[in-house]
Amino acid sequence: MAYDYEYFKREILALTTIDLDCYKEKQMKRRIDTLITKHKIEGYDKYVARLKTDKDLFDEFVSYITINVSEFYRNPEQWKLIESDVFPELIRKFGKNLKIWSAACSTGDEPYSLVMALSRHVPLSNIKIYATDLDKQIIAKAKVGVYNEKSIASVPEDFKKKYFTKVGPSYKISDEIKERVEFQEHNLLKDAYPKDYHLIVCRNVLIYFTEEAKEEVFRKFNRSLASGGVLFIGSTEQIVNYKEIGYERKNSFFYERP
Repeated sequence: MAYDYEYFKREILALTTIDLDCYKEKQMKRRIDTLITKHKIEGYDKYVARLKTDKDLFDEFVSYITINVSEFYRNPEQWKLIESDVFPELIRKFGKNLKIWSAACSTGDEPYSLVMALSRHVPLSNIKIYATDLDKQIIAKAKVGVYNEKSIASVPEDFKKKYFTKVGPSYKISDEIKERVEFQEHNLLKDAYPKDYHLIVCRNVLIYFTEEAKEEVFRKFNRSLASGGVLFIGSTEQIVNYKEIGYERKNSFFYERP
């Protein structure tokens, strides 16, 4: 291609504030090359020029590289644990008004799952989830709250009946659940982190980051947690040096800031 990938990364950082140096290069470059080939564009320079002038192409690019794969109650056994152990302990420590951040929340499946799971312990009126993602297109989808059957397959049956309405082949989540979530754009690699959270949930996102970027995010999450707060990560992830960066391991996917 006419211009190299280093040039492309610099241009994308200036254009989007997304730092591609923090992603695994081979994997990300393959995704981007596939996208360029799909549009029959010759070279990184011409693709960058198009991204600057074509809003639809730009939106597609951001959605494509901020890999959005999500579903409600992903890994159900972990959600059983959060309902049976984690929430009761956090409520005992911090009371009913828990501060919860769903980071890199994708299409909203995760923060909405958190609202439902927590509603087994406290009234909906006590629940407020702060949910963030890099991709404003994905946040827009999350706010609409319409999902396919596969996305909601693991939702407990009582919640399916209570909080979802069938619309054609899709399912729309109820406004009373949506009202409990506040969505905002946030770049984990660039923006300031909020403070004093009792629970931070960030699952199956950091696997795409370099080891250095991953560790930096885990350190920032640690500083964002209140003492006694918990970080919930994905089943494909682990914090190898968790003691060194200030965590105690509760179990495979839950880490506490002492």
